Amino acid sequence: MKQLGFGTMRLPITQGQVDQKETENLFDRFLAAGFTYFDTAYGYHDYKSEIFVREALVKRHPRESFLLADKMPVWLAKEEADLARLFNEQLEKTGAGYFDYYLLHALGGKNLEAANAVDAWSFVQKKKAEGLVKRIGFSFHDTPEVLETILSAHPEMEFVQLQINYADWENERVQSRRCYETARRHGKDVIIMEPVRGGSLAQLQPPLAAPFQAYAPEATLASWALRFCASLEGVIMVLSGMSAADQVEDNLKTFSPLQPLSAEERAVVEEVREAFAKVPSIPCTRCNYCTETCPAEIPIPGILRALNDSRIYGDAYAKKQYANACKDKALASECLNCESCIYRCPQHIPITEHLREAAEKFE
Repeated sequence: MKQLGFGTMRLPITQGQVDQKETENLFDRFLAAGFTYFDTAYGYHDYKSEIFVREALVKRHPRESFLLADKMPVWLAKEEADLARLFNEQLEKTGAGYFDYYLLHALGGKNLEAANAVDAWSFVQKKKAEGLVKRIGFSFHDTPEVLETILSAHPEMEFVQLQINYADWENERVQSRRCYETARRHGKDVIIMEPVRGGSLAQLQPPLAAPFQAYAPEATLASWALRFCASLEGVIMVLSGMSAADQVEDNLKTFSPLQPLSAEERAVVEEVREAFAKVPSIPCTRCNYCTETCPAEIPIPGILRALNDSRIYGDAYAKKQYANACKDKALASECLNCESCIYRCPQHIPITEHLREAAEKFE
């Protein structure tokens, strides 16, 4: 099994809709190059990703020619009977007959509580015994300590899907390295999601990208990110959410064949990662004290994060982050300049100044 997997969270979009024909073209090219792993989930693309997978993949290719991973949305299961209902719906929507890899989706926090409440662990083991699932595991978004607790309680899980990339390797919020090391200490195979951090690592600001370009001018920034992940011991799959033909071709080139990072190349990646840490950033800790008193209900921490992202990944990427932060909420330009946020901020951040900056940059 080749290490590159096709993630279906970011399928090609034309006029606001998933482009079915282009999706078929991308899937066909991926399979023709000898790659077989596809990853979907119940909620992707407004709950329709599994249907697109059925139409573009399952109906058009022999079932034995590909591997399909799907995920149980544990937050939708209020009682044990819901697990069977959701699973059967997924089988129907994909038309796959069975799943090669099946995951409890996005465990951590409330989702972990939901999985425990309905004993989703026993459910996936039952489906494996019935032959409807080949391998069982879970995707994870929480601390290494929580991961340790899960793996100690559920050694039957065969793999873990983690958010890993070189930018998040030492990130205090994501803690990629420590989560990876925890999974490997328990002997679990690792599947990696977000290796290019939502595409952001493919569009670094020029000063940050300089070490990569100096060492290997012909290599794309995305290839560095993917090779960093695929070079880690115990990683059986690196998922990439490909939405365009050029992305598919670049990724296929990176993995045909994969060349693990050399010691020199690892040093280059570390140089770039360390440069990230030196970029001046707004020291927001996301404590949310500012939002508790904001009369305009502006999502201040999310906006400050978008400003920080703009300094590393550029305004185009950060503008999308800003839009997500302000979705169904107030914009930065709606600040009343009352400065109540400043008085509440433990970090003494000049928040109103940054909100004006965000309004000028992103709106």
